[in-house]
Amino acid sequence: MHRLLQSWQFMLQFGAVALLLLFTPSSYRPAWRAITAKHLYTSTWQVLPWFTALAGLLSLVLIRIVVVTALSYGLSQYALQMVVRVLVLELIPLSAALFVALRAGLAFNAGAADNTETMRVRRVSELSLMRLRSELMPRVLADAFSVLALAMVSSVIALVLAYLVVYGLSPWGLPGYTRTVGQVFDLAVSLGFVLKVLFFSLAVAVVPMAASLERARTDRDSTMQPGAVRLFVVLFLLEAAFLVVNYTLGTAP
Repeated sequence: MHRLLQSWQFMLQFGAVALLLLFTPSSYRPAWRAITAKHLYTSTWQVLPWFTALAGLLSLVLIRIVVVTALSYGLSQYALQMVVRVLVLELIPLSAALFVALRAGLAFNAGAADNTETMRVRRVSELSLMRLRSELMPRVLADAFSVLALAMVSSVIALVLAYLVVYGLSPWGLPGYTRTVGQVFDLAVSLGFVLKVLFFSLAVAVVPMAASLERARTDRDSTMQPGAVRLFVVLFLLEAAFLVVNYTLGTAP
């Protein structure tokens, strides 16, 4: 139990330091900006085309299933709302977070495998400021931005595909479509969606990296991705909290 509490304390401290440095102007000097840009390109731009293509294909299949099922039961007026709520609000942000977490965790561990000695720290305070800014912060920023970019772009594509499946290429469905989407994305739901994606991105950027640093310092050998269980717990708690807010406290109609 004590070790578990230490692990969560290490993760929270690392997350607090990461947030502080992300909002510090001195963390964005030219040399560090170049490193950050490299990580942004690797974590986002390289995977954005094929991830959005795959997400679009899966979204198209799911949209078609929902629309056809709703039509067969005479509930076509609820098909679009169901697609937007299930696909855009819930599935796409979660899938983007899990994808980036898996990819970023594997990449970080591959680089850490050759540098285990220099990664051994017992407390976050033992990490040098130079290393935080030059090595760890670019990864945190890149992973967080990757979740945001993949989730937002995939959500827009899903909304476009939903319109095409229901109305085709006709422009006459735009008023009804925008009205339906606007009913779902009211102010409270929109704010909750943005906050959820932001929290997902922070969790994905901080939890696996903190777990990898902790594993390096404890010298543990495990076939499980470092921080995988902890990240799933954090994402589950965030998702459950936003579901409660949206559907229990009356922010959703």
